[in-house]
Amino acid sequence: MHQLNLRRWRWPLLLLLGIGLVWQLNRCQANAIAPTQVPLAQDPYVQVYFNHSEAAVYTDPYRRIRRQGDDLEHILLTEIAAAQTSIDVAVQELNLPKVAIALRDRAQSGIAVRVIVENQYNRVWRPTTNRPGGDTREQAKFSEKQRLIDANNDGKITAAELDAGDSIRILQKGNVPLIDDTADGSKGSGLMHHKFIVIDRRTVITGSANFTLSDIHGDFGNPETRGNANALLTLRSPDLAAIFTEEFELMWGDGPKQKPDSRFGLQKPPRKTRIVQPPGSQITVQFSPLSKTQPWNQSTNGLISKTLSQARQTIDLALFVFSDQNISNRLAQQSQAGVSIRALIDRDFAYRYYSEGLDMLGVAIPDHRCKFQPQNQPWKQPISTVGTANLAEGDKLHHKFALVDNTTVIIGSHNWSAAANHNNDESLLIIRNPTVAAHFRREYDRLIADAHLGLTQSVRDRLQRQRRQCGL
Repeated sequence: MHQLNLRRWRWPLLLLLGIGLVWQLNRCQANAIAPTQVPLAQDPYVQVYFNHSEAAVYTDPYRRIRRQGDDLEHILLTEIAAAQTSIDVAVQELNLPKVAIALRDRAQSGIAVRVIVENQYNRVWRPTTNRPGGDTREQAKFSEKQRLIDANNDGKITAAELDAGDSIRILQKGNVPLIDDTADGSKGSGLMHHKFIVIDRRTVITGSANFTLSDIHGDFGNPETRGNANALLTLRSPDLAAIFTEEFELMWGDGPKQKPDSRFGLQKPPRKTRIVQPPGSQITVQFSPLSKTQPWNQSTNGLISKTLSQARQTIDLALFVFSDQNISNRLAQQSQAGVSIRALIDRDFAYRYYSEGLDMLGVAIPDHRCKFQPQNQPWKQPISTVGTANLAEGDKLHHKFALVDNTTVIIGSHNWSAAANHNNDESLLIIRNPTVAAHFRREYDRLIADAHLGLTQSVRDRLQRQRRQCGL
């Protein structure tokens, strides 16, 4: 009788045991993802967050991945929810439906919401008949957006899924005022590359991150990614908010009322450097672009160079792109004067023929026409502390920051390039605050810990191949 009972219950018992083991395994895996650092103190007026921070853990709301990092989207949503009177958004790309829904809901509750995006991203998803052609990057972005909107993952986009998952569609259907950089009657500026929100004309949220899945959480197509490495800052200063509001108003004009009175790119007048002083900080603000007919030292890149010239001990760079020769020349002077310099550049750009990372390493690579960059100046005293961060395949070093003497931070949407300086709508902040600087110190230490530095063998091989092809 007992044997018959055991046979009868054997498979249910095994099934329960298996379920228990799976549950225990999942619990162990969840517990394995934990902060590995203690959070740093935040300045009450300038808070700093990184999506790769090792002092925080969250669950990606789209891919349901438990991971380390500050949840930058949650920070955006929290600030949007707290708005009492107004929300002004200027961001190159917005594809996070939760952010779009939050903006729509606040607008429908009576908050004055205005949104500006780059014209190439001011479009609703279209079916595969409009799939991009040969551009691999555009194809990847198309695929990512389709996966994001396709809630049931059946490969088909319904009208309901579009209404719930396409950020531009959500804003349009919610009657949220929205324009792009063609509102001035042109085909668009170099890039409307801003990444900021002004809330209640008291708080500015800005940094290097676009409001996208890939810039904050990671790619649907690659679950190993954790998002392009980015920073987001929340700055509580009515004076700073007033400056960003002025920039917004220049671009907004009368909004979507069809009058070509918006100003983007070089249609905007030159804006001088401005300084605000919230308690404990000094913040210098500069906007791009500036015409090449104006003195370079009055430009945003000129401000970067001036700030770097004030370093006495250390300069640490974490940059998506670095291609401005004048800044490189300034850094060479600082290096020769004894300032310790380290630079991490995104691996897609670090060793291109125009990269100043090559100058710092003391080498030059010809382009596809076998020509060298005009006015190229490889350092006569090169350094080996230049290279690339060790990120998951698919993640980019999207940072645009420098840390000077562990007290001053250069940060913003502004890449260190001529295009950012002379064509794009960009913002840059110079923040002098040791508490803020400590956060960037920790982020840089994380990035440099396992970085690939110096003239690695792959770089040497590439240099030799290109020189052979050019007969050099």
